[in-house]
This record gives sequence, C-alpha cells and structure tokens, in this order.
Amino acid sequence: MSFRGDAHKLYLKMKKIELNEFIHTKELAEVQEIRTFYQSVETALLKLIYYRMIKEKSGSGIIPVFVTAIPWFIFLFASKLQEFLFQKGGILWLPFSVIYMFVLIISVIIHYREKAWASLHIEIIQDVIKERNDPHNES
Repeated sequence: MSFRGDAHKLYLKMKKIELNEFIHTKELAEVQEIRTFYQSVETALLKLIYYRMIKEKSGSGIIPVFVTAIPWFIFLFASKLQEFLFQKGGILWLPFSVIYMFVLIISVIIHYREKAWASLHIEIIQDVIKERNDPHNES
C-alpha cells in the first residue's frame, strides 16, 4: 500500500507487469479511450471542448464555495447550535461533528479529483490539436 498518490501507484503497477501489457491496464486503457474519442472530433469542436475544460479546471466550482461557506453559516448560529448540541450533557455534538467533517472531506476530495480529470482532458486535447497542426506528422 502506498500513500504517495495515483502517479506513484501507477508506476508501481507498471513495474510489476510486462512492457507490452501496459496498454491493457485499466488506467491506461481509459486514457487511450479518451484520446481516441478526441482524435475523432473535428478541430473546431475540439477547441470549443478545450475552452470548456479550461473553464472547468479554472472555475472555483460549487464545492470550494460549499467548503468555505458552511463554516461561516454555522458560525452565524453558533450560540443556538451549541445550546442544541450540548443540551443537558448530551452527546449530540459527536455525530454532528463526524458527519460535518465527513461531508467536508469528501467534498474536497471530489473537487480535486475533478480538477485532475479536467487537466487530463486538457492535455489530451492539446496534444491532438498540436499533432494536427504539425506539418511533419504522418497521421
């Protein structure tokens, strides 16, 4: 088990398999499928898709707003919330805290995974457009 991220996990997986079987791994087959699709799209449409992907990657999105806005919202009602959560020595604060942290952590993970996918698509689209514009390309 490795905590170094997806790139290192892919590297470790690649070290274990034969060179000619790299393309058959789930991770690379998925990338190849995306690349093949973009190669089938005409350049003008591909540029529009590229612009949309840039927006997706650069946009703040709803998740960062959610992650930053919810704590401020809770802060507004802090005294009433404390009264409710800590009433009569109850432990209602515990499930509230666990659920709250779980939702925030999952939201951040989803946000960064989406940015990573947008980056992947952007790189593939740029490569396809570059190949089409390269006069030395024999494809």
